[in-house]
Amino acid sequence: MMKLKWIGSLLILAGVVGCKTPDRPNLVEYVNPNIGTVHSRWFFYTPAAEPFGLAKLGASTNGTYGNNQGWEAVGYEDGHTSIDGFPCLHEFQIGGISLMPVTGEVKTNPGKLEEPDKGFRSRFDKKDETARPGYYSVLLKDYQVKAELTATARVGFQRYTFPESENAHILFNIGNRQGESGAVRDAYIRQVDGNTIEGYVVTEPEYVKKYQAGASVAMYFYAKLDRAPESVEVFYQDSALMARNEIKGPGAIMCLNYKTKKDEIVNVKIGLSYTSIENAKVNLESEAKDLAFDEAMKATTDKWNESLSRILVSGGTEDSKIKFYTGLYHALLGRGLASDVNGAYPKNDGTIGQIPLTKDGKPEYNHYNTDAVWGAYWNLTSLWALAYPEYYNDFVNSQLLVYKDAGWLGDGIATSKYVSGVGTNMVSITLAGAYNSGIRNFDVETAYQAALKNELGWEGRIEGAGKMDVKQFVERGYVPYENSVHFGTHPEGSSFSVSHTLEYSFSAYAVAQWAKALGRTEDYKRLMELSAGWEKLFDDSLKMIRPRVPNGEFIDNFNPLESWRGFQEGNAMQYTFFVPQNPARLIEKVGKDEFNNRLDSIFTEARKSIFGGGKVVNAFSGLQSPYNHGNQPSLHISWLFNFSGKPYLTQKWTRLICDEFYGTNGEHGYGYGQDEDQGQLGAWYVMAAMGLFDVQGGACERPTFQMGSPLFDKIEIKLSPVNATGKTFVIETTGNTPDAYYVQSATLNGKPLEQCWLYRDELYKGGTLKLTMGNQPNEKWGVENPPHCSE
Repeated sequence: MMKLKWIGSLLILAGVVGCKTPDRPNLVEYVNPNIGTVHSRWFFYTPAAEPFGLAKLGASTNGTYGNNQGWEAVGYEDGHTSIDGFPCLHEFQIGGISLMPVTGEVKTNPGKLEEPDKGFRSRFDKKDETARPGYYSVLLKDYQVKAELTATARVGFQRYTFPESENAHILFNIGNRQGESGAVRDAYIRQVDGNTIEGYVVTEPEYVKKYQAGASVAMYFYAKLDRAPESVEVFYQDSALMARNEIKGPGAIMCLNYKTKKDEIVNVKIGLSYTSIENAKVNLESEAKDLAFDEAMKATTDKWNESLSRILVSGGTEDSKIKFYTGLYHALLGRGLASDVNGAYPKNDGTIGQIPLTKDGKPEYNHYNTDAVWGAYWNLTSLWALAYPEYYNDFVNSQLLVYKDAGWLGDGIATSKYVSGVGTNMVSITLAGAYNSGIRNFDVETAYQAALKNELGWEGRIEGAGKMDVKQFVERGYVPYENSVHFGTHPEGSSFSVSHTLEYSFSAYAVAQWAKALGRTEDYKRLMELSAGWEKLFDDSLKMIRPRVPNGEFIDNFNPLESWRGFQEGNAMQYTFFVPQNPARLIEKVGKDEFNNRLDSIFTEARKSIFGGGKVVNAFSGLQSPYNHGNQPSLHISWLFNFSGKPYLTQKWTRLICDEFYGTNGEHGYGYGQDEDQGQLGAWYVMAAMGLFDVQGGACERPTFQMGSPLFDKIEIKLSPVNATGKTFVIETTGNTPDAYYVQSATLNGKPLEQCWLYRDELYKGGTLKLTMGNQPNEKWGVENPPHCSE
């Protein structure tokens, strides 16, 4: 009860299916794409896709509603009962090229969920739906059409099995808003010949408007039908049909008309591109010219099994395996291709760029879209460094393309346009983390200069690069709370001043460590000094982080559970622990006993609300909680006991978060309607379920993995020659039951291991970590030598 005293006082203060081989199991059977689809984001539900693919197909239940602010949950929801189309593109701020098979009289708008008969949407039943990595199918009840979807990297496949009908149709809904796409600026679709349809749509996503005003996102397609329609009509949404074979402008839809026999099939292959119709055609002909639907589905399923099988788990519960591989699936699904098979890619200024080609004519690397990397160093990049370093390397090269083209790194990019979802920029940490993890097949000097500019540069800084208040941080050592721009950031400060101070302190540390490794001594010293900026906002009387106004005084009427007043998507109770670069100093300032008691009491309290927002279905529930696992700022906190002498509490709380925050149904998947952010919460589960995590996110010059409580009897990680000399790293546990989450003892390659961490480079050599588990804590194991943090 004494441990709850501190948190109680603050609460009072606040007033508040594929082929398998002998060495490659069919892991797609453990993935359930419908987990967490209640209140999920536009990019979340795209089962018909390759890992990191450009073509991402899925059903839309309310994607045609659009997205007023650019982030709200829209697209597919588990509780909805009708479908308005099957879009081919789903990314952060990107959506479009939607097809819909129908029969009977053509309706000229999609209609609403509550009145499906007034539009061309169709009802469906869950029993008639199948979703797995690489494939989706559903029976559209109102039309008795079976729709099936699959994809290669850049080509979408849609297969429709029609009933007997004199009036069967395929609608190409090109000119209307889809999910996060934003308003349509222009659109075009035409029938080239009986079997060929081509076109484009140009959109104005909300985050592009905010961070790169005047820019737009263009999507192109080139589609092939295996059966020509009897006739073609076009119309603008809510307007009359016209007998033409092309249409231009916002609202444009094309209707292909058929007469079908019972169970007659029409196949559509859609080549997709962000650069041109010509390259959409190149993508289709290169990847799928002679590829049938079932062949494409098998090949894509095999790719999923290969990617998922890089981490093999055995033992544990069935639910834990489902959570694990579904989480891994989401980590490998988001942040997909933006470049064409020939290396063409969309540049920031709207023109077409060219990635250098190898001797055999293939691009040296790929370009990718990406949601913000805010928090990604605590889940995605550590996972990529461990098992997918070739993708991580491409991701770095991709970020550098935008830097070279536009002069600044971008925390989020959509077809190279700046879409910084949070107005900050943490890309420096991902670049440093790649280098420090031995991933270096990129222009290191350019990458370092880009990261250095990101930390220290303010002259000519553009909105899309975020950190518009960085001058204050560099000159003062902290960002003052200044809210003259509502929910905004400007050269004089920010309404998210504490969040930014802590984030910039951490990213300064990451680049400092990189500078040290490169022998840039002066940069190292300057950046390390800045990395201590968080201390300037530490209130010694409360032993908490607290905003300061421009005159240097602490903010008045301070409520440690209040979000948004100095804190972005969090509060002081959560953000006080945001010192990943120097946990030892934070523990010293709070006091070790107080630190542990406070942190343990926070988790005891947070467990009552399922470690976040309880059962409130909302991405931003939990922002006023003492801990919120549903959002990035809190994701490292449960691992800090490893640094404060009580690693058994990290083992306890991370295991309980895995068991209780994460679920296996549509509503209880990633919390209750929390924002999974293109694989971040899924990747956290994967890392925690393996008992591996890095509070520093790879920022240390010699990064580590800290240990937790593995959920499985055996975990086999396949290492890559990109950054490893060993072939596999195996984690084995004995005595591991659902309540035996405490490490009793450990060995590494047969030798006793008394510390709760290991260097990443040791892991990359391969070997075996063996852990003996028990249901009572061993309070002595892993205590003496806290995890290494480079200085």
